[in-house]
Amino acid sequence: MISKTNSSKKDSPNQRAWRQLWKNKSAIFGLGVITIAVLMALLGYLISPDKTTNVNEQIPEVSLKSPGFKVQLLAVRKNRKIEKKGLLNTMLFGRPNPYKFIPINNYKIDGAQLIAERYEGENLQTGKPLKGKKLIYDLADIAFPISFKNKTQQVAGGRMTYQDINDEQKEVKLTDLQQKIEENQIYQKTFYLGTDKYGRSMLSRLILGVRISLLVGLIAVFISLTIGITLGAVAGYFGGRVDDLVLLIINTVWSIPTLLLVFAIVLALGRGIGIIFLAVGLTMWVDVARIVRGQMIAFKEIQFVEAAQSMGFKSSRIIFRHILPNIIGPIMVIAATTFATAILIEAGLSYLGFGIQPPTPSWGTMLNENYGYAISGKPFLALIPAFAIMLMVLAFNLVGNGLRDALDVKSNN
Repeated sequence: MISKTNSSKKDSPNQRAWRQLWKNKSAIFGLGVITIAVLMALLGYLISPDKTTNVNEQIPEVSLKSPGFKVQLLAVRKNRKIEKKGLLNTMLFGRPNPYKFIPINNYKIDGAQLIAERYEGENLQTGKPLKGKKLIYDLADIAFPISFKNKTQQVAGGRMTYQDINDEQKEVKLTDLQQKIEENQIYQKTFYLGTDKYGRSMLSRLILGVRISLLVGLIAVFISLTIGITLGAVAGYFGGRVDDLVLLIINTVWSIPTLLLVFAIVLALGRGIGIIFLAVGLTMWVDVARIVRGQMIAFKEIQFVEAAQSMGFKSSRIIFRHILPNIIGPIMVIAATTFATAILIEAGLSYLGFGIQPPTPSWGTMLNENYGYAISGKPFLALIPAFAIMLMVLAFNLVGNGLRDALDVKSNN
């Protein structure tokens, strides 16, 4: 019988590290939050209540509503052709909405017409809907794109004849049209996280906003690791004047406040999404370079490196194939921290108006648009994106701490 002690000795360092990580409940919580965020970012418009590009469907009548607000909507067909998009295209970029949404209190169908009462808010004392404007629509106007250039509509023998957007005569059974409208174009909608000042779904903007946060973090980590590992490895391995020059660059960049440096890059190159990602990435490589340099100085004195040098291996091979794989642990920890910092910087930039520009959804932009309501009776408008930012940053920091503990050889021993 093999004891647990003997079996654990046969485990590789990587296996022990993973086992240690899975025992860390806070790190697993962080991984769970990140996994959910990644799924939200990938699925995007498919799981968003609002599937229009940039989730920018505005319903002014229901602006500034609290979480859980419910309203009855009448979906009136827009009078133009809407190009259909495939599943992948919709998932990535959204799709145009063929309907205009009109909030209503009640309605009735009278023959070939729909008579409704527009929703115009609630009585502050009783909480009941205010009496709104009377709306009258022809059923064909609601259900189909109609030609208004030569509009005709007739009802005879229980069938409706109308002129479509291509000026062609169409005929439909009146009872079928009434049933279609009641089943598909009049329904109750719940805004689970409320609406902003433009009447847009806060839940939809929160879901699409996670894309920006994860993308800016991913690109920032890629740029910072590429620059930081290259400069840190070269400085630590070769030393001498090369090390002095790299240290001078590191100290110079380090002395400039990160947000100020990002401002300078954005003002110099523009405010496009790509520029924002590049600016954040170019300011976060310093810590990576410092850690890699220190690790490189320590490892280049170890015997296996000296043996590789005596065998005539090239410096690039020794650095990237022999030393870097042995210092991947500290690099993973700093990468997780960099990811969290990048999310904070992007949110700060967008909050100050220098980051992602409307109507593109971003958590920082949502804060910028709604922070004034935090003290005017609508705190959820600012608290929702603030909590999302806090939770995402916390998740990456928890994972970083978990990786640090799991990869610490002394603590594992």
